[in-house]
Amino acid sequence: MQAIIDEIEAGKLDAEVSGVVSNKEDAYALERARKHGIKAVFLESKGKKREEFDRKVMELLDAEGVEVIALIGYMRLLSPGFVQKYMNRIMNVHPSLLPAFAGGMDENVHKTILDHGVKVSGATIHFVDEGADTGPIILQEAVTVAEDETVDSLKEKVQAAEKRLFPQALRLFHEGRLKVEGRRVRILKGGVS
Repeated sequence: MQAIIDEIEAGKLDAEVSGVVSNKEDAYALERARKHGIKAVFLESKGKKREEFDRKVMELLDAEGVEVIALIGYMRLLSPGFVQKYMNRIMNVHPSLLPAFAGGMDENVHKTILDHGVKVSGATIHFVDEGADTGPIILQEAVTVAEDETVDSLKEKVQAAEKRLFPQALRLFHEGRLKVEGRRVRILKGGVS
């Protein structure tokens, strides 16, 4: 999220972060948002069904007039109704070159990659569909896995790629240059009229 905020503040990304929503009260993203004057909202998810929680999030998003949703560190599957309402407007980041190692989270993905002896990993930004990391791929960046790689060192490399990719994906969305055709995302040369 900081990379997105930095790009906006530097004038490199013509966007506004309308708000940050988390189901973890102590999420650093909420503190980071507050430091930058961005609305930060904690929503309790315990004891709520996924659909009920998602309805509350949708109310917040609609009240803010959100155009695109960036899932960063969001470790919950979205309900079908949520996905359908914001189809091709929800972006997620995943710490591998999808479709490889889909469905895993954070350090578990990096450990699995190392356990499998993978030589190249990376980061993926994709549109969210109803599956786990199965939506159309927007951007990817590969990183080389060194022989002496650790989970922490691989995570650091992949996160550096994520920080470059997410602002770029948001910029392309804002410019109207992303066109979803089935499972593929075409990046158009110029904006759409």
